[in-house]
Amino acid sequence: MPKPQTYRTGSLIYFQGDPADKVFIVQNGKVNLVYKNIESGEDMHDVVAPGEFFGVKSALGRYPREENAVALQDSVILAFTVPEFEAMAMKNTRIIMKMLKVFSNQMRRVHNQVSSLLEKEEQKNAEAGLFDIGQFYMKNRRFAQAKYVFSRYLTYYPTGNNAKQAAKNLETVEISLIRSGAASSAPATTAPSSDPPKPEKEKEELVDFAKDYYDAVSLISQGKYQQAFQGFKKIVDDEADPEYSAKSSLEMGRCLFMLKKYEDCIKHYTTMITKYPKHPDLGDALFYMGQSHDKNNNKTQAATFYKKIISMSDLEDDGTRLKAKKALRELEA
Repeated sequence: MPKPQTYRTGSLIYFQGDPADKVFIVQNGKVNLVYKNIESGEDMHDVVAPGEFFGVKSALGRYPREENAVALQDSVILAFTVPEFEAMAMKNTRIIMKMLKVFSNQMRRVHNQVSSLLEKEEQKNAEAGLFDIGQFYMKNRRFAQAKYVFSRYLTYYPTGNNAKQAAKNLETVEISLIRSGAASSAPATTAPSSDPPKPEKEKEELVDFAKDYYDAVSLISQGKYQQAFQGFKKIVDDEADPEYSAKSSLEMGRCLFMLKKYEDCIKHYTTMITKYPKHPDLGDALFYMGQSHDKNNNKTQAATFYKKIISMSDLEDDGTRLKAKKALRELEA
């Protein structure tokens, strides 16, 4: 049977990277295990209380210590060799159950961190890929497709690495579409008009109108949500163009959400959906409404909106449905 060893407050029991040939059990006092979070790189702390053990995984696996072990207060520690610990564990099933519980918690924590890292990397790759697709279309003068891709980029990544450039590109392709008379080939919020082509003067006014819209989009990418809101509101109030009014109405709600005005966001989108029941970005509006309810701790209402999005079969982009599924999983976890 090992002899008890006393460690004063702040004493180091072992370093990360030390050879692991012993298992420790706290008899009295407390021990702090310090290790790095693989996702953020920040120091993490696990406190080991009397009756609990530490250093098991590395000792049994015969690989170097993964953390620093420091006495939080004056502590009495029992140090077992691996054979001694194995012999004791075989005679005491409670120790085995404790080990399984500790290992299970550690594996769950590592799994969550790794999943978060992979998700962030996947999102980073998806963001860059979406922007590159827009660049490809723009370079090849396929402006309708470029318009759609860049607008999707700014919806999903309003503060992304390429958000400012995407806003500029979106303005450029929109103006190119209007000047070429091909704007109707881009996704629109209203049915094609049978009216005759607009005179050149009206087209130029519409170009200015488009510029105002993308200037406001650019403000979102800079985090200037209140200014962006005012820009979009002016477009909606002017009612100069149905498509841009509908698009601006959507962005107004997004600004309210980013400003953490969740009740206002819900009210705004409720009004917007009444006015534009077939808005092409209806899924995004419903998602922000769900998120607003979630932020207000109205979990049941939030889940209702997420389920509504998931049930919609006519969404133009499955990205919104995937976001809703993820949000619902997190809500129910």
